[in-house]
Amino acid sequence: METAAAAIDPFVFRLSIFVLAVFVGYYVVWAVTPALHTPLMSETNAISSVIVVGALLAVGVELVGGAGPILARAFGFVALTFAAVNIFGGFLVTQRMLSMYRKKKR
Repeated sequence: METAAAAIDPFVFRLSIFVLAVFVGYYVVWAVTPALHTPLMSETNAISSVIVVGALLAVGVELVGGAGPILARAFGFVALTFAAVNIFGGFLVTQRMLSMYRKKKR
C-alpha cells in the first residue's frame, strides 16, 4: 500500500507552494496603508539581497561542482538581474518618498 505523501509529485508540491506564496504576497502588499510603503520597500530590499546571495550561488554552480547545469546558471543570472533591479528601484522609490518630507530650501 502506497502512502499519500509518496503519491504527490515534488514538482507539483513546490509549484503549489509557489502559487500560494504569490497570492499571499499579493494580498499582503496591497493591504498596506500608504504610510507604511517606505518601511515595506526597505523590507523588500532586504529580501532581495538574500535572493542575490542565492542567485550568485546558482550562477557559480559550475565553479563548485565541475560541469554545472546551464539551466541552473541561466535561472541564477535571471534571478540576479531581477533582484538587482528590484533593489535599485526600491532605493530610488524610498529616496523619492523621503524627499517629500524634507523641508524645502528657500
